[in-house]
Amino acid sequence: MHPDRLQHLRRQFGWPSGDTTPTDRSQQGCAEPLTLLGAPAHHGATQRDGVPACDIGLIGVPMDLGVTNRPGARFGPRALRAIERVGPYHHVHKIEPMQQRRVLDLGDVEMRSRYDLNLCHADIEKTFSALTRAGIRPLAVGGDHSITLPILKALGRGAPLALIHFDAHCDTEGPIDGRKFHHGGPFREAVLEGVLDSERTIQIGIRGAAEPCWAFSYASGMTVLHMEDVDMLGVAGVVARARAVVGDAPVYVSFDVDVLDPSITPGTGTPEAGGLSARQAIAMLTGLAGLNVVAGDVVEVAPAYDPSVSTALTAAQILFEILCLMTLSPGQAKPLAP
Repeated sequence: MHPDRLQHLRRQFGWPSGDTTPTDRSQQGCAEPLTLLGAPAHHGATQRDGVPACDIGLIGVPMDLGVTNRPGARFGPRALRAIERVGPYHHVHKIEPMQQRRVLDLGDVEMRSRYDLNLCHADIEKTFSALTRAGIRPLAVGGDHSITLPILKALGRGAPLALIHFDAHCDTEGPIDGRKFHHGGPFREAVLEGVLDSERTIQIGIRGAAEPCWAFSYASGMTVLHMEDVDMLGVAGVVARARAVVGDAPVYVSFDVDVLDPSITPGTGTPEAGGLSARQAIAMLTGLAGLNVVAGDVVEVAPAYDPSVSTALTAAQILFEILCLMTLSPGQAKPLAP
């Protein structure tokens, strides 16, 4: 190295007078408050008249009364709040979402009952309706996948939303044990409610023995990509298909962690072998930048089944990826239709 270049580097990067990192990492991780992605906290705000001023609200939905297999996803928000070292900078997008948008952790949805699924869904819809009226774009952490139905009902009443859905299962099954509200059927009910546009819906990573349950996906015009399709298309092909399906419509991104192989995310209620790698999922989400992503969720994290914490760590990274998509959304400043 030429001596002049070395002197230049010393002036630019030498400590303590040289450059500083773009983010404040002065606090020790163990001293920081536990919030989703380290966002500023505004706990308890979602059930009061005074909704906080922010652009994007991170919010927990700790409810798993809709599961058909292993319970425990009600602890998903708590598990993700305990994760550190995710964000705040995205090296591909070259953005720091919390510096570009007002992002708050709004705490958890308050629900009146631990036993009544219908009451819980009503409380979820009420909370997300209040956020929508306030112009806040919600990004939720479940909870089981049944929480997505009341969220879509709150967001899609003015105009049905498009959907990019990552999952091992289509979640368009009919009634189970005499009940139509469960985590295996939220997108069927959302279409029938008129809040989801099935022809602008793509489901990615589908596999497993439940295939006979997904007739509604095909009958309603959803685009279904099984894992075999993902293998054939590759990341770039999946991204291209998703972008073509949703177009410029307002889109909701729903990510069930069981789309990932259980070697990565064992802490979930309905694991299916042969899923996506974390790298594939992150690359697909990264490729969706520029779409009009208005809201989303990460669901089905059941931390009790994963002592390694790999599931929560990966889910937190996925949450950050969706936050980046919402930050980059061309319609981010426009309110959703009431």
